Amino acid sequence: YQRRVREDKSGEDTEEDEDAPSAVQTLVDEHQAQLWEELAQKKKARNIAVPTEDTKVRVMLRESGEPVCLFGEGPYERRERLKALLVQAGKISGVTTHKEELQMKEVVAMEEGEEAKPEVWYHEGTGDLKRARFFIAEYSVPRAAARLRSAREWKVKAATVKHAEKQDVHKFVHTLSNECSQIGDTRPLSYCSISPCSEYLATGSWSGLVKLWKLPSCNHVATLTGHIGRIGAVTFSPKAGVDERAACLSSCDSDGLVNMWSMSSTKPVAELPGHACRVARLNYHPSGRFLGTACFDHSWRLWDLQRSAEVLHQEGHSGPVYSLSFHQDGSLLATGGLDSYCRVWDLRTGRAVLFLEGHLKSVLSCDFAPDGYHLGTGSEDNSCKIWDLRQYRSIYTIPAHSNMVTYCKFAGTPYNSMLLTASYDGTAKVWSHKGWMPLKSLTGHDNKVMCVDCSWDKKYIVTASYDRTFKLWTNKSIS
Repeated sequence: YQRRVREDKSGEDTEEDEDAPSAVQTLVDEHQAQLWEELAQKKKARNIAVPTEDTKVRVMLRESGEPVCLFGEGPYERRERLKALLVQAGKISGVTTHKEELQMKEVVAMEEGEEAKPEVWYHEGTGDLKRARFFIAEYSVPRAAARLRSAREWKVKAATVKHAEKQDVHKFVHTLSNECSQIGDTRPLSYCSISPCSEYLATGSWSGLVKLWKLPSCNHVATLTGHIGRIGAVTFSPKAGVDERAACLSSCDSDGLVNMWSMSSTKPVAELPGHACRVARLNYHPSGRFLGTACFDHSWRLWDLQRSAEVLHQEGHSGPVYSLSFHQDGSLLATGGLDSYCRVWDLRTGRAVLFLEGHLKSVLSCDFAPDGYHLGTGSEDNSCKIWDLRQYRSIYTIPAHSNMVTYCKFAGTPYNSMLLTASYDGTAKVWSHKGWMPLKSLTGHDNKVMCVDCSWDKKYIVTASYDRTFKLWTNKSIS
């Protein structure tokens, strides 16, 4: 039994028993217990899933009988208050799953005496779209059959014949030289395209002008005026050269304007309205009847040129669509977006049949190989990926350039082709098809290369650059 002597203010000695609990210690213990309880509640609140939408938070507060909004309370404070209420009620989560929401809807519908109706996740197409799908199916099936028949014939050919044709392609590439360099405009060139007959070259620039040039002399033929914004792309129709008065050339710009031109006029002969934002790229269907446009509103569109009408407005990307390419058969369409993904669409059914992910940054270009089952994509991550449509995956990644790949394009026959890439590092490169080995580096531009194109007969390769010039590359024997 211990005692402690304490002297108070009056000077008298008093004795205090240490074993007797003090009132102060009791208050401290109660405060500590309260703090531990608050910490436990905060820990539970951190693990509780609460809706992030303020409207749903208000609905849950109203259902629980609490005030929907307090004075001076914002969305964050309201959400924290809902968490605290859920912790006090002993609930684990404040979010309902999609399955639980469907079950709740079914219960409500049964209570109200109504049958639960399935939700519709598609829009009904027009008659023009149906006719377009039938046309594409009838057009693509014979071409696919012919391609497969040609593949079987190539398979039984002698190995010496295959090797000789492959050597011809390599010989053409190794003997490429810069035949001509021409100033294309007063502002950077953004695109170039060679006509199917290999006699004309079309260039587009940031000044809004489209210019035609004669090949191989590179003499100026005409200047097409009609755009105000920067030209995104200019492309020849597969039927170009059949009728000079018919529309055989299309171009798009940053203002969303799509113009169609003929070889006999410097003014647009037709315009495709309806784009409310930038159109990055456009391309013709192999039949020449349809035109596809890639838009910055996260969608791409299909136009029937015979009717001068939009037949399909397709969404699917989470970012702007920057590039698109039609399959040689005419059945598929590939789109690349700034969301770093590439999608392959079946034009006959409207379904997205492939979702290709693997690039780390934006997909700036895509193109189908002549063999029909390879797809190349160029990206802002400085690489070019090769996808096998039969295996639904990437089979090779080409570390192509030291800067972003702005354009990629296959050229040649189905079994002796090459891959062309252009980059911001100021070069364009030629790669072997199926070996993916570097064959040639086309250097000479003073600035980034914006686009590259090859003629159908493999006579010419053209590069367009930010330095306002385009260069013509050809075989020494041809020059």
